[in-house]
Amino acid sequence: MSYDINPFPKEDKNRYEIWEKVVRVDIDAFLAQDWSMCANDFVEENFMGIDARKSANPDSWALTYDSLEAYKDDWLKQAADFASNEYKDDKRKALFDATTLRDIEIKGNSAVLHKKFDGSITRVDGVVEPILWQTIYKMKKINDSWKIIGFVGYMPNPMGGNQVVVENKKPSFSLPANASQHKTAGPYSPVLEVEPSKIVVISGQAPINVEGVVVGDTIEEQTEYTINSCKKQLNTAGVGLEDVFKVNVWLTNLDEWPRFNEVYSKMMSEPYPVRAAVQSGLLYTFKVEIEMWAVKK
Repeated sequence: MSYDINPFPKEDKNRYEIWEKVVRVDIDAFLAQDWSMCANDFVEENFMGIDARKSANPDSWALTYDSLEAYKDDWLKQAADFASNEYKDDKRKALFDATTLRDIEIKGNSAVLHKKFDGSITRVDGVVEPILWQTIYKMKKINDSWKIIGFVGYMPNPMGGNQVVVENKKPSFSLPANASQHKTAGPYSPVLEVEPSKIVVISGQAPINVEGVVVGDTIEEQTEYTINSCKKQLNTAGVGLEDVFKVNVWLTNLDEWPRFNEVYSKMMSEPYPVRAAVQSGLLYTFKVEIEMWAVKK
Protein backbone atom coordinates (compact mmCIF):
# COMPACT_ATOMS: atom_id res chain seq x y z
CA MET A 1 0.00 0.00 0.00
CA SER A 2 1.35 3.45 -0.91
CA TYR A 3 2.42 5.63 1.99
CA ASP A 4 1.33 8.95 0.41
CA ILE A 5 -2.40 8.45 -0.18
CA ASN A 6 -4.68 11.42 0.47
CA PRO A 7 -7.06 10.34 3.29
CA PHE A 8 -9.92 12.47 1.96
CA PRO A 9 -12.10 11.39 -0.98
CA LYS A 10 -12.02 13.61 -4.06
CA GLU A 11 -15.72 14.28 -3.50
CA ASP A 12 -14.69 16.22 -0.37
CA LYS A 13 -13.10 18.78 -2.66
CA ASN A 14 -12.05 21.32 -0.03
CA ARG A 15 -10.32 18.94 2.37
CA TYR A 16 -8.78 16.96 -0.49
CA GLU A 17 -7.24 20.15 -1.93
CA ILE A 18 -6.02 21.35 1.48
CA TRP A 19 -4.31 18.01 2.21
CA GLU A 20 -2.59 18.00 -1.18
CA LYS A 21 -1.16 21.46 -0.60
CA VAL A 22 -0.26 21.27 3.08
CA VAL A 23 1.11 17.72 3.02
CA ARG A 24 2.09 16.41 -0.42
CA VAL A 25 3.22 19.64 -2.07
CA ASP A 26 4.90 20.86 1.11
CA ILE A 27 6.93 17.65 1.55
CA ASP A 28 7.92 17.36 -2.11
CA ALA A 29 8.90 21.04 -2.31
CA PHE A 30 10.89 20.74 0.93
CA LEU A 31 12.80 17.71 -0.34
CA ALA A 32 13.46 19.45 -3.66
CA GLN A 33 14.49 22.66 -1.84
CA ASP A 34 12.20 24.42 -4.31
CA TRP A 35 10.02 27.17 -2.83
CA SER A 36 8.41 27.85 -6.22
CA MET A 37 6.55 24.53 -5.92
CA CYS A 38 4.51 25.84 -2.97
CA ALA A 39 4.81 29.63 -3.25
CA ASN A 40 1.31 30.02 -4.74
CA ASP A 41 -0.19 28.25 -1.72
CA PHE A 42 0.53 31.26 0.53
CA VAL A 43 -0.85 34.78 0.83
CA GLU A 44 1.96 37.27 1.34
CA GLU A 45 -0.13 40.17 2.61
CA ASN A 46 -0.37 40.22 6.43
CA PHE A 47 1.25 36.78 6.69
CA MET A 48 2.40 35.85 10.18
CA GLY A 49 4.00 32.69 11.57
CA ILE A 50 4.36 32.06 15.32
CA ASP A 51 7.08 29.66 16.51
CA ALA A 52 6.04 27.79 19.66
CA ARG A 53 9.61 26.52 20.04
CA LYS A 54 8.37 23.04 21.08
CA SER A 55 6.93 24.58 24.27
CA ALA A 56 3.43 24.14 25.69
CA ASN A 57 3.80 27.50 27.46
CA PRO A 58 2.53 30.32 25.20
CA ASP A 59 4.66 32.81 27.16
CA SER A 60 7.74 31.40 25.41
CA TRP A 61 6.27 31.49 21.88
CA ALA A 62 7.87 33.94 19.46
CA LEU A 63 6.84 35.91 16.39
CA THR A 64 9.68 34.40 14.38
CA TYR A 65 8.09 34.96 10.97
CA ASP A 66 6.73 38.49 10.67
CA SER A 67 6.51 38.13 6.89
CA LEU A 68 6.26 35.40 4.29
CA GLU A 69 9.78 36.26 3.14
CA ALA A 70 11.14 35.53 6.64
CA TYR A 71 9.40 32.16 6.65
CA LYS A 72 10.61 31.38 3.13
CA ASP A 73 14.24 32.08 4.09
CA ASP A 74 14.07 29.80 7.14
CA TRP A 75 12.15 27.12 5.21
CA LEU A 76 14.88 27.04 2.54
CA LYS A 77 17.59 26.86 5.20
CA GLN A 78 15.86 23.96 6.93
CA ALA A 79 15.41 22.20 3.57
CA ALA A 80 19.11 22.62 2.74
CA ASP A 81 20.16 21.36 6.18
CA PHE A 82 17.90 18.32 5.87
CA ALA A 83 19.22 17.57 2.38
CA SER A 84 22.82 17.76 3.60
CA ASN A 85 22.33 14.88 6.06
CA GLU A 86 22.54 11.22 5.07
CA TYR A 87 19.88 8.89 6.43
CA LYS A 88 19.32 5.15 6.51
CA ASP A 89 15.60 5.75 6.00
CA ASP A 90 13.91 6.97 2.83
CA LYS A 91 13.45 10.69 3.52
CA ARG A 92 10.15 11.08 1.67
CA LYS A 93 8.57 8.02 3.28
CA ALA A 94 9.77 9.07 6.74
CA LEU A 95 8.17 12.51 6.36
CA PHE A 96 4.89 11.12 5.04
CA ASP A 97 4.78 8.41 7.74
CA ALA A 98 5.32 11.04 10.45
CA THR A 99 2.68 13.45 9.10
CA THR A 100 -1.03 13.37 9.91
CA LEU A 101 -3.60 15.89 8.69
CA ARG A 102 -7.18 14.80 9.33
CA ASP A 103 -8.63 17.57 11.53
CA ILE A 104 -9.76 20.32 9.15
CA GLU A 105 -12.49 22.71 10.29
CA ILE A 106 -14.11 24.73 7.52
CA LYS A 107 -16.53 27.62 7.97
CA GLY A 108 -17.44 29.41 4.76
CA ASN A 109 -14.21 30.51 3.11
CA SER A 110 -12.08 30.05 6.25
CA ALA A 111 -10.35 26.93 7.54
CA VAL A 112 -8.27 25.87 10.52
CA LEU A 113 -6.26 22.68 10.23
CA HIS A 114 -4.23 20.64 12.69
CA LYS A 115 -1.10 19.11 11.13
CA LYS A 116 0.70 16.69 13.43
CA PHE A 117 4.11 15.06 13.20
CA ASP A 118 4.86 11.88 15.14
CA GLY A 119 7.79 9.84 13.88
CA SER A 120 11.55 9.72 13.49
CA ILE A 121 14.31 9.31 10.93
CA THR A 122 17.64 7.51 11.43
CA ARG A 123 20.91 8.97 10.21
CA VAL A 124 23.66 6.78 8.77
CA ASP A 125 25.65 7.30 11.99
CA GLY A 126 22.81 5.68 13.95
CA VAL A 127 21.46 8.87 15.56
CA VAL A 128 17.67 8.90 15.57
CA GLU A 129 16.19 12.32 14.90
CA PRO A 130 12.65 12.71 16.27
CA ILE A 131 10.00 14.28 14.05
CA LEU A 132 7.60 15.29 16.79
CA TRP A 133 5.62 18.53 16.85
CA GLN A 134 2.34 20.00 15.56
CA THR A 135 1.20 23.07 13.69
CA ILE A 136 -2.11 24.88 13.38
CA TYR A 137 -2.60 26.53 9.97
CA LYS A 138 -5.04 29.30 9.05
CA MET A 139 -6.32 29.22 5.47
CA LYS A 140 -8.62 31.31 3.28
CA LYS A 141 -10.38 30.36 0.07
CA ILE A 142 -9.44 33.03 -2.46
CA ASN A 143 -10.63 32.84 -6.08
CA ASP A 144 -11.74 29.25 -5.47
CA SER A 145 -8.29 28.18 -4.20
CA TRP A 146 -7.20 27.56 -0.60
CA LYS A 147 -4.28 29.70 0.60
CA ILE A 148 -2.23 29.67 3.83
CA ILE A 149 -2.45 33.03 5.61
CA GLY A 150 -0.57 32.14 8.80
CA PHE A 151 0.22 29.48 11.38
CA VAL A 152 1.25 28.63 14.91
CA GLY A 153 3.98 26.06 14.43
CA TYR A 154 6.43 23.79 16.24
CA MET A 155 4.13 23.14 19.20
CA PRO A 156 4.80 20.02 21.29
CA ASN A 157 2.89 16.89 20.35
CA PRO A 158 0.88 16.16 22.40
CA MET A 159 0.18 19.56 23.93
CA GLY A 160 0.47 19.64 27.70
CA GLY A 161 1.76 16.09 27.94
CA ASN A 162 5.10 14.41 28.26
CA GLN A 163 6.71 13.31 25.04
CA VAL A 164 6.69 9.58 24.67
CA VAL A 165 10.12 7.99 24.37
CA VAL A 166 10.15 4.94 22.12
CA GLU A 167 12.40 2.32 23.71
CA ASN A 168 15.54 1.54 21.70
CA LYS A 169 14.63 4.20 19.16
CA LYS A 170 15.08 7.66 20.63
CA PRO A 171 18.39 8.40 22.41
CA SER A 172 18.67 10.31 25.66
CA PHE A 173 20.42 13.07 23.74
CA SER A 174 20.23 14.18 20.15
CA LEU A 175 21.64 16.66 17.65
CA PRO A 176 19.10 19.27 16.45
CA ALA A 177 18.30 18.88 12.75
CA ASN A 178 19.51 22.39 11.88
CA ALA A 179 22.78 22.26 13.83
CA SER A 180 25.98 22.98 11.87
CA GLN A 181 29.51 24.19 12.45
CA HIS A 182 32.55 25.55 10.66
CA LYS A 183 34.58 23.49 8.17
CA THR A 184 37.59 23.02 10.46
CA ALA A 185 35.59 21.67 13.42
CA GLY A 186 36.91 18.62 15.25
CA PRO A 187 35.16 15.43 16.44
CA TYR A 188 32.46 17.01 18.57
CA SER A 189 28.81 18.00 18.31
CA PRO A 190 28.07 21.75 18.16
CA VAL A 191 24.76 21.38 20.04
CA LEU A 192 23.08 18.58 21.99
CA GLU A 193 19.59 18.33 23.45
CA VAL A 194 19.69 16.26 26.64
CA GLU A 195 16.38 14.46 27.07
CA PRO A 196 15.03 16.65 24.23
CA SER A 197 12.80 19.54 25.30
CA LYS A 198 14.64 19.83 28.64
CA ILE A 199 18.34 20.77 28.57
CA VAL A 200 20.37 22.19 25.67
CA VAL A 201 24.15 22.49 25.80
CA ILE A 202 26.44 23.91 23.13
CA SER A 203 30.14 23.31 22.59
CA GLY A 204 32.49 26.21 23.23
CA GLN A 205 31.95 28.85 20.55
CA ALA A 206 34.75 31.07 19.29
CA PRO A 207 35.10 33.99 16.86
CA ILE A 208 35.39 31.82 13.76
CA ASN A 209 33.12 31.81 10.70
CA VAL A 210 31.80 28.83 8.73
CA GLU A 211 34.91 28.82 6.55
CA GLY A 212 37.17 28.48 9.60
CA VAL A 213 38.44 32.08 9.47
CA VAL A 214 38.94 34.05 12.70
CA VAL A 215 36.66 37.12 12.89
CA GLY A 216 37.66 40.30 14.73
CA ASP A 217 40.90 41.71 16.12
CA THR A 218 39.69 43.24 19.39
CA ILE A 219 38.12 41.56 22.42
CA GLU A 220 34.92 43.56 21.78
CA GLU A 221 34.61 42.32 18.17
CA GLN A 222 35.40 38.73 19.07
CA THR A 223 33.04 38.71 22.06
CA GLU A 224 30.09 40.03 20.03
CA TYR A 225 30.69 37.53 17.23
CA THR A 226 31.09 34.63 19.69
CA ILE A 227 27.90 35.40 21.61
CA ASN A 228 25.99 35.67 18.31
CA SER A 229 27.42 32.26 17.37
CA CYS A 230 26.15 30.90 20.69
CA LYS A 231 22.73 32.38 19.95
CA LYS A 232 22.66 30.76 16.49
CA GLN A 233 23.51 27.32 17.89
CA LEU A 234 20.95 27.64 20.71
CA ASN A 235 18.26 28.65 18.18
CA THR A 236 18.69 25.34 16.31
CA ALA A 237 17.39 23.59 19.44
CA GLY A 238 14.51 26.04 19.96
CA VAL A 239 16.03 28.12 22.76
CA GLY A 240 17.70 31.55 22.94
CA LEU A 241 20.09 33.58 25.04
CA GLU A 242 17.22 34.36 27.42
CA ASP A 243 16.97 30.63 28.25
CA VAL A 244 20.65 30.28 29.26
CA PHE A 245 21.31 29.46 32.93
CA LYS A 246 25.05 28.58 32.88
CA VAL A 247 27.99 30.14 31.01
CA ASN A 248 31.67 29.18 30.94
CA VAL A 249 34.16 31.71 29.57
CA TRP A 250 37.80 31.33 28.57
CA LEU A 251 39.97 34.40 27.86
CA THR A 252 43.57 34.53 26.70
CA ASN A 253 44.10 37.71 28.71
CA LEU A 254 42.18 38.47 31.92
CA ASP A 255 43.25 42.10 31.64
CA GLU A 256 40.57 42.32 28.91
CA TRP A 257 37.89 41.05 31.31
CA PRO A 258 36.25 44.48 31.87
CA ARG A 259 36.02 45.06 28.10
CA PHE A 260 34.55 41.57 27.63
CA ASN A 261 32.02 42.22 30.40
CA GLU A 262 30.85 45.46 28.81
CA VAL A 263 29.82 43.63 25.61
CA TYR A 264 28.49 40.59 27.49
CA SER A 265 26.23 42.63 29.80
CA LYS A 266 24.61 44.35 26.81
CA MET A 267 23.90 41.13 24.93
CA MET A 268 22.69 38.98 27.86
CA SER A 269 19.57 39.73 29.90
CA GLU A 270 18.76 39.71 33.61
CA PRO A 271 18.70 37.62 35.65
CA TYR A 272 22.16 36.88 34.29
CA PRO A 273 23.20 33.21 34.06
CA VAL A 274 25.59 31.75 36.62
CA ARG A 275 29.08 31.97 35.18
CA ALA A 276 32.69 30.86 35.49
CA ALA A 277 35.67 32.46 33.75
CA VAL A 278 39.35 31.52 33.50
CA GLN A 279 42.43 32.61 31.60
CA SER A 280 43.63 29.99 29.16
CA GLY A 281 45.61 29.46 25.99
CA LEU A 282 43.21 29.21 23.04
CA LEU A 283 43.53 28.07 19.42
CA TYR A 284 44.60 30.37 16.59
CA THR A 285 44.23 34.05 17.52
CA PHE A 286 41.11 33.55 19.62
CA LYS A 287 40.78 35.98 22.49
CA VAL A 288 37.65 34.33 23.86
CA GLU A 289 35.67 31.09 23.87
CA ILE A 290 32.19 30.69 25.40
CA GLU A 291 30.11 27.64 26.33
CA MET A 292 26.42 27.90 27.30
CA TRP A 293 23.78 25.71 28.93
CA ALA A 294 20.06 26.44 28.44
CA VAL A 295 16.74 24.97 29.53
CA LYS A 296 13.55 24.71 27.49
CA LYS A 297 10.46 26.20 29.07
